[in-house]
Amino acid sequence: MLLRNFEKYLEQAIYKSRWLLVPLYIGLIAANVLLLIKFVKEFIKLIPLVLYGEGGQVIAGLLSLIDIVLVANLMLIIIFAGYENFVSKIDMKNHEDRPDWMGKIGFSDLKMKVVGSIVAISAIELLRAFMNLDVACSTEQLAWKVGIHITFVFSGIGFAVMDRLSAKD
Repeated sequence: MLLRNFEKYLEQAIYKSRWLLVPLYIGLIAANVLLLIKFVKEFIKLIPLVLYGEGGQVIAGLLSLIDIVLVANLMLIIIFAGYENFVSKIDMKNHEDRPDWMGKIGFSDLKMKVVGSIVAISAIELLRAFMNLDVACSTEQLAWKVGIHITFVFSGIGFAVMDRLSAKD
């Protein structure tokens, strides 16, 4: 009897421990606020480049903005999907602005979105390095960036293959 009571309380404690994730999601929301501040700073720096800079500088500045937006979108997906998968359902079913994917992304889907976003962010970083070859990095640094990007691409492919194989089971 004592063992059953202990097991019952242990299982309740484990189940309720999911709420320990909430401060982490709040931290990601705060990090998105910081990304907004970074975006505004980068946008303000872009204005003189558009007016007086060269095309490559403008494109590199725009890629920086896109990079920030991709990271912010990724964090938002992680916040929504992580909260709904591990903590509690978000009751916004009838809200007109509710994203279609909300409540439908499982852990596997979330993992693929993270990997896809990392590959996209890596590609943007690589493109930015190519746009500023003369000042951005040395040949060795560029080779490292290409190698890291290829590693991300193959990791993404590996995750996709594993998900496809596990879906067949």
